[in-house]
Amino acid sequence: MDLVSGDIQHLSELRIVLMGYKLAGKSSTGNTILGREEFDLKRSTQCVRRHGEVADRHITVIEAPGWWSNYTVEQSPELLKQEILLSVSLCPPGPHAVLLIIDVDDVFKETERKALQGHLDLHGERVWSHTIVLFTHGDSLLNTSIEQHIESKGQDLQWLLDKCGNRYHVLNNQNRSDHTQIKELLEKIEETVAQNNGCHFEIDRQILQEMKKRRKAEEERAEERMKRMKKLRKNIRSQMNGAFVQKVHKRDSKE
Repeated sequence: MDLVSGDIQHLSELRIVLMGYKLAGKSSTGNTILGREEFDLKRSTQCVRRHGEVADRHITVIEAPGWWSNYTVEQSPELLKQEILLSVSLCPPGPHAVLLIIDVDDVFKETERKALQGHLDLHGERVWSHTIVLFTHGDSLLNTSIEQHIESKGQDLQWLLDKCGNRYHVLNNQNRSDHTQIKELLEKIEETVAQNNGCHFEIDRQILQEMKKRRKAEEERAEERMKRMKKLRKNIRSQMNGAFVQKVHKRDSKE
């Protein structure tokens, strides 16, 4: 990992957001960071926030819901995009780092790169300078170094790493007892903060306001749909009751 000159400050508090496509290992990564089962491995459609004390630091971890790796941001549901945007505002005043989770075993070509770029770009260009690529399933590398692996994957993965300032880390979620890998990750997050002049990532307020406006409009539309459905059900019940009463009257008149 390339470092910039300057003092690396040991931070007593770290705020981290986990992002990535579905099944990349976000929940397992959150559990490995905090050292216990805090994140449910079942896929969630909403952000999840957990806290813990790790290596003399208070850690806040936010897991954002994932997207399908071959879906462009335009193909993802509006509610998913809103949750991804919301994730960085759930650890005020903002995360020290965004960990972009990628399974080392997965294909990473132009389709996956475009999908990943589109979803991260929701936060604006500044997010990239606070992002670290985190490779999961590091155990499957065996005798291959992560640098050799990156080289073998081709230009799309190299583009991503260049975009993130060549910041990356490898994690083996199967080996929780190896505390060194987490200690090194936390130090890399502190290095990232130092590279950003001691600042955390803060989303552009306008982006957040626009998202909240869209969410409110969506909630109002959902409420309106619910009202229409209730009215429709009421009308159907009323018509059915009317038809039943009519039928009874007809039967009674015949008798």
